[in-house]
Amino acid sequence: MPDRKDAHRLHDLFQLPQGRTLDICLKIHGAILEHRLAPGTKLSEDEVGEIYGASRTVVRAALQALAHTGLVAIEKNRGAFVAKPSIREAHEIFEARALIEPRVARMAAKAVTGKDLARLQAHIDAEHQALHAGDMGKALFLSGAFHTTIADIADQQVLARMVRSLISRSSLIIAMYWKRPDTACESHSHHALMKAFAEHDSDAAEEIQKSHLIDLHSGLNLVEVRQQNDSLKDILRAG
Repeated sequence: MPDRKDAHRLHDLFQLPQGRTLDICLKIHGAILEHRLAPGTKLSEDEVGEIYGASRTVVRAALQALAHTGLVAIEKNRGAFVAKPSIREAHEIFEARALIEPRVARMAAKAVTGKDLARLQAHIDAEHQALHAGDMGKALFLSGAFHTTIADIADQQVLARMVRSLISRSSLIIAMYWKRPDTACESHSHHALMKAFAEHDSDAAEEIQKSHLIDLHSGLNLVEVRQQNDSLKDILRAG
Protein backbone atom coordinates (compact mmCIF):
# COMPACT_ATOMS: atom_id res chain seq x y z
CA MET A 1 0.00 0.00 0.00
CA PRO A 2 1.24 3.60 -0.60
CA ASP A 3 2.97 5.21 2.38
CA ARG A 4 2.31 8.55 4.08
CA LYS A 5 4.42 10.36 1.47
CA ASP A 6 1.68 9.49 -1.01
CA ALA A 7 -0.84 11.02 1.36
CA HIS A 8 1.07 14.29 1.34
CA ARG A 9 1.35 14.17 -2.46
CA LEU A 10 -2.38 13.59 -2.87
CA HIS A 11 -3.10 16.34 -0.37
CA ASP A 12 -0.79 18.85 -2.05
CA LEU A 13 -1.83 18.01 -5.60
CA PHE A 14 -5.59 18.05 -5.10
CA GLN A 15 -5.92 20.30 -2.04
CA LEU A 16 -7.65 17.63 0.03
CA PRO A 17 -8.64 18.23 3.63
CA GLN A 18 -6.70 16.26 6.21
CA GLY A 19 -8.47 13.51 8.12
CA ARG A 20 -10.93 10.86 6.99
CA THR A 21 -11.26 12.09 3.42
CA LEU A 22 -7.52 11.82 2.85
CA ASP A 23 -7.34 8.43 4.59
CA ILE A 24 -10.06 6.99 2.36
CA CYS A 25 -8.42 8.50 -0.73
CA LEU A 26 -5.13 6.87 0.18
CA LYS A 27 -6.68 3.44 0.80
CA ILE A 28 -8.66 3.37 -2.45
CA HIS A 29 -5.69 4.87 -4.30
CA GLY A 30 -3.52 2.01 -3.01
CA ALA A 31 -6.10 -0.67 -3.85
CA ILE A 32 -6.24 0.61 -7.44
CA LEU A 33 -2.48 0.97 -7.93
CA GLU A 34 -1.85 -2.47 -6.42
CA HIS A 35 -4.48 -3.87 -8.82
CA ARG A 36 -6.76 -5.21 -6.10
CA LEU A 37 -9.50 -3.02 -7.58
CA ALA A 38 -9.82 -3.65 -11.31
CA PRO A 39 -10.87 -1.07 -13.91
CA GLY A 40 -14.64 -0.72 -14.11
CA THR A 41 -15.31 -1.71 -10.48
CA LYS A 42 -18.24 0.21 -9.01
CA LEU A 43 -17.40 2.24 -5.90
CA SER A 44 -20.70 2.55 -4.09
CA GLU A 45 -20.76 5.45 -1.63
CA ASP A 46 -22.82 3.44 0.83
CA GLU A 47 -20.57 0.39 0.64
CA VAL A 48 -17.33 2.36 0.89
CA GLY A 49 -18.81 4.29 3.82
CA GLU A 50 -19.75 1.05 5.57
CA ILE A 51 -16.28 -0.42 5.01
CA TYR A 52 -14.50 2.58 6.49
CA GLY A 53 -17.12 3.78 8.95
CA ALA A 54 -17.47 7.12 7.19
CA SER A 55 -20.39 9.30 6.15
CA ARG A 56 -21.55 9.57 2.55
CA THR A 57 -20.35 13.19 2.54
CA VAL A 58 -16.80 12.15 3.39
CA VAL A 59 -16.85 9.25 0.92
CA ARG A 60 -18.23 11.47 -1.85
CA ALA A 61 -15.44 13.99 -1.27
CA ALA A 62 -12.84 11.22 -1.44
CA LEU A 63 -14.23 9.79 -4.67
CA GLN A 64 -14.45 13.24 -6.26
CA ALA A 65 -10.82 13.89 -5.33
CA LEU A 66 -9.77 10.58 -6.85
CA ALA A 67 -11.68 11.51 -9.99
CA HIS A 68 -9.27 14.45 -10.34
CA THR A 69 -6.36 11.99 -10.38
CA GLY A 70 -7.92 10.10 -13.29
CA LEU A 71 -8.12 6.89 -11.27
CA VAL A 72 -11.89 7.17 -10.66
CA ALA A 73 -14.64 8.09 -13.12
CA ILE A 74 -17.92 9.59 -11.87
CA GLU A 75 -20.86 8.99 -14.20
CA LYS A 76 -24.09 10.96 -13.92
CA ASN A 77 -26.93 8.94 -12.38
CA ARG A 78 -24.65 5.88 -12.11
CA GLY A 79 -22.05 6.75 -9.50
CA ALA A 80 -18.31 6.25 -9.20
CA PHE A 81 -16.23 3.55 -10.86
CA VAL A 82 -12.55 2.70 -11.10
CA ALA A 83 -11.56 4.31 -14.40
CA LYS A 84 -11.39 2.05 -17.43
CA PRO A 85 -8.90 3.36 -20.01
CA SER A 86 -9.62 2.72 -23.69
CA ILE A 87 -7.14 1.10 -26.05
CA ARG A 88 -6.53 4.50 -27.65
CA GLU A 89 -5.79 6.05 -24.26
CA ALA A 90 -3.45 3.17 -23.45
CA HIS A 91 -1.37 3.95 -26.53
CA GLU A 92 -1.41 7.68 -25.80
CA ILE A 93 -0.38 7.25 -22.15
CA PHE A 94 2.65 5.11 -23.01
CA GLU A 95 3.60 7.37 -25.90
CA ALA A 96 3.51 10.33 -23.49
CA ARG A 97 5.64 8.45 -20.98
CA ALA A 98 8.17 7.62 -23.70
CA LEU A 99 8.43 11.31 -24.53
CA ILE A 100 8.70 12.65 -20.98
CA GLU A 101 10.41 10.06 -18.78
CA PRO A 102 13.65 9.65 -20.78
CA ARG A 103 14.24 13.39 -20.40
CA VAL A 104 13.43 13.16 -16.68
CA ALA A 105 15.89 10.27 -16.33
CA ARG A 106 18.58 12.43 -17.98
CA MET A 107 18.01 15.18 -15.41
CA ALA A 108 17.91 12.69 -12.54
CA ALA A 109 21.26 11.22 -13.60
CA LYS A 110 22.84 14.65 -13.21
CA ALA A 111 21.22 15.35 -9.83
CA VAL A 112 21.26 11.92 -8.15
CA THR A 113 23.00 11.50 -4.78
CA GLY A 114 24.08 8.46 -2.82
CA LYS A 115 20.97 8.78 -0.68
CA ASP A 116 18.82 8.82 -3.81
CA LEU A 117 20.49 5.67 -5.12
CA ALA A 118 19.70 3.94 -1.83
CA ARG A 119 16.03 4.93 -2.18
CA LEU A 120 15.88 3.53 -5.69
CA GLN A 121 17.61 0.31 -4.64
CA ALA A 122 15.10 -0.10 -1.81
CA HIS A 123 12.28 0.04 -4.39
CA ILE A 124 13.98 -2.63 -6.50
CA ASP A 125 14.58 -4.89 -3.48
CA ALA A 126 10.98 -4.54 -2.30
CA GLU A 127 9.69 -5.22 -5.81
CA HIS A 128 11.74 -8.42 -6.02
CA GLN A 129 10.44 -9.53 -2.63
CA ALA A 130 6.87 -8.96 -3.77
CA LEU A 131 7.49 -10.94 -6.97
CA HIS A 132 8.99 -13.85 -5.01
CA ALA A 133 5.97 -13.77 -2.69
CA GLY A 134 3.65 -13.90 -5.69
CA ASP A 135 2.17 -10.49 -4.90
CA MET A 136 2.09 -9.10 -8.44
CA GLY A 137 -0.16 -6.18 -7.49
CA LYS A 138 2.34 -4.90 -4.94
CA ALA A 139 5.22 -5.48 -7.36
CA LEU A 140 3.44 -3.39 -9.98
CA PHE A 141 2.87 -0.58 -7.50
CA LEU A 142 6.53 -0.62 -6.48
CA SER A 143 7.71 -0.58 -10.09
CA GLY A 144 5.64 2.55 -10.63
CA ALA A 145 7.05 4.06 -7.45
CA PHE A 146 10.56 3.50 -8.84
CA HIS A 147 9.67 5.74 -11.78
CA THR A 148 8.04 8.44 -9.68
CA THR A 149 11.10 8.48 -7.42
CA ILE A 150 13.27 9.17 -10.46
CA ALA A 151 11.01 12.13 -11.25
CA ASP A 152 11.39 13.39 -7.68
CA ILE A 153 15.18 13.11 -7.93
CA ALA A 154 15.14 15.21 -11.11
CA ASP A 155 13.61 17.96 -8.93
CA GLN A 156 11.29 19.26 -11.64
CA GLN A 157 7.92 19.73 -9.95
CA VAL A 158 5.79 20.15 -13.07
CA LEU A 159 7.32 17.14 -14.79
CA ALA A 160 7.10 15.09 -11.59
CA ARG A 161 3.36 15.75 -11.40
CA MET A 162 2.94 14.75 -15.02
CA VAL A 163 4.92 11.54 -14.50
CA ARG A 164 2.94 10.66 -11.38
CA SER A 165 -0.35 11.14 -13.22
CA LEU A 166 0.81 9.11 -16.23
CA ILE A 167 2.03 6.27 -14.05
CA SER A 168 -1.25 6.15 -12.13
CA ARG A 169 -3.07 5.76 -15.45
CA SER A 170 -0.49 3.21 -16.57
CA SER A 171 -1.36 1.06 -13.58
CA LEU A 172 -4.96 0.79 -14.79
CA ILE A 173 -3.79 0.06 -18.31
CA ILE A 174 -1.48 -2.72 -17.13
CA ALA A 175 -4.29 -4.15 -15.01
CA MET A 176 -6.51 -4.34 -18.08
CA TYR A 177 -4.11 -5.22 -20.85
CA TRP A 178 -0.97 -6.93 -19.56
CA LYS A 179 0.02 -10.10 -21.39
CA ARG A 180 3.11 -11.26 -19.54
CA PRO A 181 4.03 -11.38 -15.84
CA ASP A 182 7.10 -9.16 -16.22
CA THR A 183 5.22 -6.29 -17.83
CA ALA A 184 5.56 -4.17 -14.66
CA CYS A 185 9.26 -3.50 -15.17
CA GLU A 186 11.95 -5.88 -16.31
CA SER A 187 14.62 -6.06 -13.61
CA HIS A 188 17.50 -5.69 -16.07
CA SER A 189 16.19 -2.27 -17.14
CA HIS A 190 16.05 -1.00 -13.59
CA HIS A 191 19.52 -2.32 -12.84
CA ALA A 192 20.85 -0.71 -16.01
CA LEU A 193 19.29 2.59 -14.95
CA MET A 194 20.88 2.27 -11.52
CA LYS A 195 24.30 1.81 -13.14
CA ALA A 196 23.78 4.88 -15.33
CA PHE A 197 22.66 6.94 -12.34
CA ALA A 198 25.61 5.80 -10.20
CA GLU A 199 27.96 6.94 -12.99
CA HIS A 200 25.99 10.16 -13.60
CA ASP A 201 25.75 9.06 -17.23
CA SER A 202 22.83 11.16 -18.43
CA ASP A 203 23.02 9.95 -22.05
CA ALA A 204 22.81 6.32 -21.01
CA ALA A 205 20.01 6.99 -18.52
CA GLU A 206 17.93 8.69 -21.20
CA GLU A 207 18.43 5.88 -23.75
CA ILE A 208 17.79 3.10 -21.24
CA GLN A 209 14.57 4.72 -20.04
CA LYS A 210 13.37 5.25 -23.61
CA SER A 211 14.03 1.63 -24.55
CA HIS A 212 12.47 0.43 -21.32
CA LEU A 213 9.21 2.28 -21.93
CA ILE A 214 8.99 1.04 -25.50
CA ASP A 215 9.36 -2.50 -24.13
CA LEU A 216 6.60 -1.89 -21.59
CA HIS A 217 4.27 -0.59 -24.28
CA SER A 218 4.96 -3.60 -26.50
CA GLY A 219 4.28 -5.91 -23.56
CA LEU A 220 0.59 -5.00 -23.48
CA ASN A 221 -2.14 -6.98 -25.18
CA LEU A 222 -4.45 -4.15 -26.18
CA VAL A 223 -7.43 -6.39 -26.84
CA GLU A 224 -8.46 -8.43 -23.85
CA VAL A 225 -9.81 -7.01 -20.58
CA ARG A 226 -9.53 -8.62 -17.15
CA GLN A 227 -12.75 -8.81 -15.16
CA GLN A 228 -13.16 -8.07 -11.44
CA ASN A 229 -14.45 -11.05 -9.47
CA ASP A 230 -13.98 -10.24 -5.78
CA SER A 231 -16.41 -8.07 -3.83
CA LEU A 232 -15.58 -4.45 -3.04
CA LYS A 233 -15.78 -5.19 0.69
CA ASP A 234 -13.29 -8.08 0.49
CA ILE A 235 -10.84 -6.04 -1.61
CA LEU A 236 -10.80 -2.87 0.49
CA ARG A 237 -10.81 -4.61 3.85
CA ALA A 238 -7.85 -6.72 2.71
CA GLY A 239 -5.83 -3.50 2.32
